Amino acid sequence: MAPAYEIRAGGDPVQIKNKKQSMADLKLRRLTELNLRLREDLDRPRVKLSEAAMGLINYTNSTKDFMVPQIWGNIDKRDDPYSPQSNDKGCCTIM
Repeated sequence: MAPAYEIRAGGDPVQIKNKKQSMADLKLRRLTELNLRLREDLDRPRVKLSEAAMGLINYTNSTKDFMVPQIWGNIDKRDDPYSPQSNDKGCCTIM
């Protein structure tokens, strides 16, 4: 009759040490890569929010945009690329 439980051998201590060392190396490599990504993120040039907002306001005031009628006033429908185009032919084309 076979025993219900087998006694497991502890394994080769050198293999266990190598496995633990490889896990430590993997963890070290992951931490080093994370550290590098965080340093690159830290070195990225930053713009203050007030400067970015002022730039956006200046761009909106200097560039004609049909989507901002509060600044440019009402646009003639034929000049507005976002208005529906009127065709005398109807709405659909059948080929």
